[in-house]
Amino acid sequence: MDMSSENGEAGNARTSEELVQAVYGELRRIAAHKLRREAPGQTLQPTALVHEAWLSLSANPNRQWNDGPHFVRAAAEAMRHILINRARKRQRLRHGGQLQRVRLEDLDLAAPVDDATLLAVDDALGRLAAQAPQPAELVRLRFYGGASIEEAAEALGISPATAKRHWVFARALLFKELSAAA
Repeated sequence: MDMSSENGEAGNARTSEELVQAVYGELRRIAAHKLRREAPGQTLQPTALVHEAWLSLSANPNRQWNDGPHFVRAAAEAMRHILINRARKRQRLRHGGQLQRVRLEDLDLAAPVDDATLLAVDDALGRLAAQAPQPAELVRLRFYGGASIEEAAEALGISPATAKRHWVFARALLFKELSAAA
């Protein structure tokens, strides 16, 4: 089918929309396939990827499509560019660069540490206890005892939400203390 625009820009836009409707299922299949190869934790859905690709393709009103397969190939290429640009953005330093998000709940907080680290943490914890006794006690329960937020909150007689706030505060202060000591 010849998708060249005889009516100028309006004809081309209508043709692009008709093509999207005709090949939408195929585009969603391609998008789902591309997203399955993405790292866990990405939030882009196949439908959103198809829509972003279509927006990218429709940005050029002079673009002409020879047929449905030509449009599908162009859309697949647009999806590839979108995913590559997202990957580059995640790799930038201001977005954490090569760092990976780690959930503290998944870590074994009672894991063995070397003596120097243990002493540095204890010193920093002593300074934290002078400023904020309850967050320091929470850290002791979690770091030395391996307690979860919920278990530590129960032991301290505070709500889990308060325990989470104490945990964030204590981690920030301890990180600052340990970074200065290093």
